[in-house]
Amino acid sequence: MASKSSRRDKKPAVSAMEENLQAARKHLLELLCGGGAHVSFDEAVAGIPARLRGTKPSGAPHTAWQLLEHLRIAQWDILEFSRNPKHASPEWPAGYWLATEAPPDTQAWDKSARAFRRDLEAMKKLVASPSTKLFERIPHGKGQTVFREALLVADHNAYHIGQLVLVRRLLQAWKK
Repeated sequence: MASKSSRRDKKPAVSAMEENLQAARKHLLELLCGGGAHVSFDEAVAGIPARLRGTKPSGAPHTAWQLLEHLRIAQWDILEFSRNPKHASPEWPAGYWLATEAPPDTQAWDKSARAFRRDLEAMKKLVASPSTKLFERIPHGKGQTVFREALLVADHNAYHIGQLVLVRRLLQAWKK
């Protein structure tokens, strides 16, 4: 028979449900970080020559600048929807896609990339927080959950980061 002191020294058993929740958070965070089966955001934007950021390759629907801004805006919108009941999404599609093909300057490109990274970190913190109820409906939504919104961010980012790499390849600005 175990002594009273040895029973008190043991950590309480983590339930299978809690283990699954921790695993879901871990997997979501890995997916949000990029990599794995996809190029990361930082790899995709690193080293794009400023002169090519507003160039649309033949047959491509968007420039690197338009893709970067779309990534930033859409991710911000999903993040804000996930955490702010007063958030109003931009109008589709005009609010998500810039008509201008080129950034006004290098600072605008850098600012957009920083904002993307900042919002990605905020989404990761939301997912990682034990106080976030991943599977509960977002009260101001129509059935969405933070789990679903985090998957949406990861999926959307992977898709458009892939487009960004394709634009770079078509512009012969991809060295991977």
